[in-house]
Amino acid sequence: MEKHTNPSHLENLPRLNRIAGQIEGIKKMIEEGRYCPEILSQLRAVRSAVKAVESNILQKHLQHCVAQSFSSVQERDEKLAELKTLFDRFEE
Repeated sequence: MEKHTNPSHLENLPRLNRIAGQIEGIKKMIEEGRYCPEILSQLRAVRSAVKAVESNILQKHLQHCVAQSFSSVQERDEKLAELKTLFDRFEE
């Protein structure tokens, strides 16, 4: 059996750095007592950005990790069970 290697997600670091900056901005808005809808708007933007990172990582997981597992029936079944568990946790 081949050793599985995880894909790199380094391309998401700039977006994550922007998200961290947005969070700091939201903290500052709260400290300044800014208008609620302005804060909520920024929170929605952060949520959207996090979902984009999540989507990128999920896509890479499907293309790399899951696709690689289809060489073995047992490994495929394990990977599909892993995906089911992952999607169950994502339910909102």
